[in-house]
Amino acid sequence: MNEIYIFYAVSFFLCVICAVLLGVVLNDKKTIESLKFSKNEFENLSIEQKVRLENEALRAQESKEINANLSQKLERKSIENDALEDEILNLKTQISSLKTTLEEREKIQLAKEENFVQVKKNLSTEFENLANKIFEEKSANFNKNSQTSLELLLNPLKEQIQNFQKRTNEIHDKTQQNSLNLENELKKVLDIGLGMSREASNLTNALKGNNKIAGNWGEMQLEATLQAAGLVKNEQYRAQESFKSESGARMVPDFVVYLPDNKHIIIDSKVSLVAYEVAMSAVNENEMKTALSEHVKSVKSHIDELSKKNYSMIEGLESPDFVMMFMPIEAAYIEALKYERELFGYGYERKVVLVSHTTLMPILRTVANLWRIEKGNKEAIQIAASAGEIYNKICVVAQDLNKLGATLTTATRQYNQVVTSLAGRQGLYGKTQRFRQLSQKATQNMPEVGELEIEVESAKLENLSKKDDDGSDRL
Repeated sequence: MNEIYIFYAVSFFLCVICAVLLGVVLNDKKTIESLKFSKNEFENLSIEQKVRLENEALRAQESKEINANLSQKLERKSIENDALEDEILNLKTQISSLKTTLEEREKIQLAKEENFVQVKKNLSTEFENLANKIFEEKSANFNKNSQTSLELLLNPLKEQIQNFQKRTNEIHDKTQQNSLNLENELKKVLDIGLGMSREASNLTNALKGNNKIAGNWGEMQLEATLQAAGLVKNEQYRAQESFKSESGARMVPDFVVYLPDNKHIIIDSKVSLVAYEVAMSAVNENEMKTALSEHVKSVKSHIDELSKKNYSMIEGLESPDFVMMFMPIEAAYIEALKYERELFGYGYERKVVLVSHTTLMPILRTVANLWRIEKGNKEAIQIAASAGEIYNKICVVAQDLNKLGATLTTATRQYNQVVTSLAGRQGLYGKTQRFRQLSQKATQNMPEVGELEIEVESAKLENLSKKDDDGSDRL
């Protein structure tokens, strides 16, 4: 296009020169004036052409920059496509390798089966030859004993063949089952890979497009962190619990973590994804810095919003004068602090502490450990109280045993006195022996009755009762 304009300009300029020369030759005044007018038109035309050429050059430069940006984006997409193609190629290579392994195993199994058939055939032939040989040698003297001997000779061989066949069949069945399992596992791997890809894409789109879904997802991640630390829902933490402020306004923090001694920690989840996702997909450093700046602004906006709620002033909660703001995306948390190192201080000045899964987990584990210590202390107190009750009951039983021992001693003493009256030297036994001699109806023998000797260790029981009365040695 530039060459054509130059060509026209040169041609026009030559025409003007020729006209001037002709005017000089002819000495025509009108011609000279006409040539001057043409010269002015040429100069005006040259200025317009220069402006047009400059505009064309600017448009060409803009087109070149647009083409360069498009080339960069095309190159980035090409790299992404190459990565996906490499991943697909790797999966195809793995599938091909697994199929090759499966085919090799099938070939090996087929060779084993063919070998088994051949061995079986050879053994059958040898068995037949051996049987024929034995039959020919023993045909003249064949009898029951020789038949038994033949069976004893052939049965081990028969058992070996049967065992070999059984083992081969088991190997064949197992190989087929393994092959089927391998194919099923390959299908599962492919299905899982495709499913994860779809779910990741759907999750990203859902989180970017709907703030409510993003908020719910962030709360789910925070609750998963609480449970991973060992805290129990509705016992050591509560979700979406409603409170009232000092002014009577309704306040609903995401999570309230309960500590021993009626202390509390308030944690709220905030998701900042859109600007962070733009930063991660940026093609140059300037675009990344711009997106990260927007990401930090979004985080600061969440900090300001949470600071205005002033959860630490909720009635009935003994919490520190700060609230923890949980960022569920660890990488977004790190990139924000890397881009602006004063971001943590910005939140702390507004009584908001930024935390992620990694930084929140040690705090929550400490809380869970405090609850374990608290539970252990309560159990120790309960055990001590139960031990005291058991000890007191033992003392009561000891007192009852002591009374029972005294009663047994008295009963034994009275029993021995009756025995003495009955079987002693002056007892009834000696006085009634004469009745047996006089009466023929007295056929039974008088049984011997002896005194009882019972030692009741009441001293130990008395000591135990005394200790209980004195209040010493108690738990």
